[in-house]
Amino acid sequence: MTTSPAIRAAVVADLPALQRVFRAASLSNAGEAPMLLARPEFLVFAGDGIADGRTLVAVAGAPQDRIVGFATVTTGPELEDLFVDPDWHRRGVARQLVGRVAETARAQGHRRLWVTGNPHALAFYLAVGFVQVDQVATELGVPGLRMSLDLTGGHP
Repeated sequence: MTTSPAIRAAVVADLPALQRVFRAASLSNAGEAPMLLARPEFLVFAGDGIADGRTLVAVAGAPQDRIVGFATVTTGPELEDLFVDPDWHRRGVARQLVGRVAETARAQGHRRLWVTGNPHALAFYLAVGFVQVDQVATELGVPGLRMSLDLTGGHP
């Protein structure tokens, strides 16, 4: 039986594991992998948000020692990063991370959580309660889906 990962704030020592998850998750979408490999600067996770407590990690294993996903939030609040190790896809990790981010934003008095997601993540975001409000250009040249989650009602 697999237990749910624990969610905690990231620490600087987590950076190599976050970089591993970021790269693996980014390349797991076969449709975007060639484009990303051609632009390796987009496969680098710098860790902005760790030192100031804006990055959460999902940690699994005994004793909770393997980072299997992470989320970074900016002011607004904006869900800037949401990445899950491909070996942990479809196990509720992303839903758990979004839930924690939404809970924190709600407790801080925010009424909405924003994200710009890629098209292959649309079904997930809709499933956790986001609503698409716009389509925007991204640095990679692929469409970004601008979405919003209402934090005034229930929870994602």
